[in-house]
Amino acid sequence: MRFMSNATHTAAIPAHPPRAAKRAHSFTHHGITVQDDYAWLRDPAYPEVTDAEVLAHLEAENAWFAAHMAGQQDRIDALFKEMRARIKEADKSVPQKDGDHLYWIEYEEGAEYKKWWRKPVDGGPDELILDEVALAQGHEYFRLGAISVSADGRLLAWSVDDNGSERFTARIKVIATGEMLPDVIEGTLSSLVWVAGDRGLVYSLANENWRTDNARLHWLGTPVADDVELYHEDDEGFRVGSALSANEKWLILSTSDHETSEVRLIPANDPLATPILVRERVEGVEYDVDERDGVLYIHANDTHENFRLASAPVADPGNWTSLIEGSDDFYLTGFDLFRDFYVIEGRVRGLDRVEVRYYDDPTRIEPILFPEASYEAGLADNPEWAVDRLRVSYESMVSPASVYDYFVADGRLELLKTQEIPCGYDASLYDTARLEIPARDGTLVPVSVVWRKDRAAINGGEGGPLHLYGYGAYGIAIGPGFSTSRLSLVDRGFAYAIAHIRGGDDLGRAWYKAGKREARTNTFNDFVDVARGLVARGFTAEGRISISGGSAGGELMGAVINSDPDLWGAVVAHVPFVDVLNTMLDESLPLTPGEWPEWGNPIEDRGAFELIASYSPYDQVRAQDYPPLMVTAGLNDPRVTYWEPAKWVARLRELKTDSNPLILKTNMGAGHGGKSGRFESLTETAEEFAFILWQLGVTG
Repeated sequence: MRFMSNATHTAAIPAHPPRAAKRAHSFTHHGITVQDDYAWLRDPAYPEVTDAEVLAHLEAENAWFAAHMAGQQDRIDALFKEMRARIKEADKSVPQKDGDHLYWIEYEEGAEYKKWWRKPVDGGPDELILDEVALAQGHEYFRLGAISVSADGRLLAWSVDDNGSERFTARIKVIATGEMLPDVIEGTLSSLVWVAGDRGLVYSLANENWRTDNARLHWLGTPVADDVELYHEDDEGFRVGSALSANEKWLILSTSDHETSEVRLIPANDPLATPILVRERVEGVEYDVDERDGVLYIHANDTHENFRLASAPVADPGNWTSLIEGSDDFYLTGFDLFRDFYVIEGRVRGLDRVEVRYYDDPTRIEPILFPEASYEAGLADNPEWAVDRLRVSYESMVSPASVYDYFVADGRLELLKTQEIPCGYDASLYDTARLEIPARDGTLVPVSVVWRKDRAAINGGEGGPLHLYGYGAYGIAIGPGFSTSRLSLVDRGFAYAIAHIRGGDDLGRAWYKAGKREARTNTFNDFVDVARGLVARGFTAEGRISISGGSAGGELMGAVINSDPDLWGAVVAHVPFVDVLNTMLDESLPLTPGEWPEWGNPIEDRGAFELIASYSPYDQVRAQDYPPLMVTAGLNDPRVTYWEPAKWVARLRELKTDSNPLILKTNMGAGHGGKSGRFESLTETAEEFAFILWQLGVTG
């Protein structure tokens, strides 16, 4: 039996949790008045957070968190140790050829961050081109943004964020000598694209509202103040990005929001040339473009929501002719051009599909076949234009990540590497299934589940604990991939399930649309109905389910504990987007205008206001019992601002009628992704799992 109390050391817990002061504050839109007595937790100086009272409250919450979790420290340490033991500390990626060099990344024993290496294809010494370990030294947080080697292989450009604010500083060096060039570009939030024979670098700056509304050209050796703006986006909801075409002949400038896009092309060797507009934006139409031999290839949803692949002459870029028509059955997620063939990727009923196709024979279709019934697969890094093999990635709920080369001529997969788990892993001990569970409106919702075959013996019978993960937003699919951390729950008798709920695009674009804006509540209902369906199928019991989600998935957590609190035995909400109404009403916040196509615009639309208010977790907190809840936040998070979880927890403390734990941890030196570093981040996962095991009474 594993339902025992955790026999670890305990620490004194303060008699009372932190109580945020209530300060009367209200606002009125569309004749509707909303009370928000915790609005003061937003520092008026944001993005600087210096208000002493705000900081004191966050520190008090951190102290409350630490006091509650102190009794679990032995378990946290044990979980961290076993998770770390599943990671090969000294590890390297499979080298990949790009031009005259082979490139790879490498982790050294005990290192939190990686090193970037290369060596000449025709022989020569290994060359360290970027050392993240050295760059991260002395910083509480470190994240590499973009990294780009010049076409001639001589220069390296990269960008770094060292506080979690997602504003990156770009630098350039000579690889052979390590000489740092004087060119330093502050405040980037973009790729770094070499153009004009490696004399120029194209990038985007984040403006004061953290929006990339520009593409800029920096000539090496000139003052950054003299950089040329190649494009400026006037719609505050759109973001600008840049890339090279696969053949590196074109600079591709794209601007888009969540449902509309527009693309311009500029010759890469002449970045100051007049851009070619492929097709003017049309609301609701998304497209992306590449080029080969004077022909554009366009991936677009103009004729079918699941996208088609079309072509057009560069000389007449708006004249699109279908190569692959859109289909209800096949969701075309993307394509990659190569010199002699091209590759399309998509999903059939949620299952990844990769096909090689040919320019001169549209009937010749060669799918890359994989062995399992449920998996994640796709193209990996394939930087070269003229290739005879493709680098492919593969994994499943029970199969560790693998890297293959696919030989196009004979359709052969060659295994290059499988993720090594040093402490050992036996896939035969586990089972997995892909289920379909009916939602309350009759829609069948896919669910991927993994468990140990001896689970019943571990639990002493059926109805053991189950962890359910969900996201359900932005058309982001959550695939049935592998996780070493997940084993720490599964090996303790949990089933682990991923609910492929509406709002993601797991089953195509219609699946995404069925969980956004006016249909948003389908996402929450799907998650609850999946949980009840798993109970009905004997996987678990009501109250024996732990759940987790982050960001928009944290909004999901907030919604389902308001609607169905008794279902959940433990809840973890990471950087949760829970103050939806206030955020969508504040167009000064970095993301808000670009988010209106996803959630609706409550400023202009009374219906959107009322709908968001009806599900926004912060606004729907009520006097009722709530399950045990662990919440995380990042002080420097520009995506979900720290005050959203802080306000939510404050209101929950005010209104909830139970004595279950409610703890909030704010990372005071990190942003949306929490702690950086491959081992440091495991600490937070260990805390999450320790909380879940504690609240569900599972020991071991």
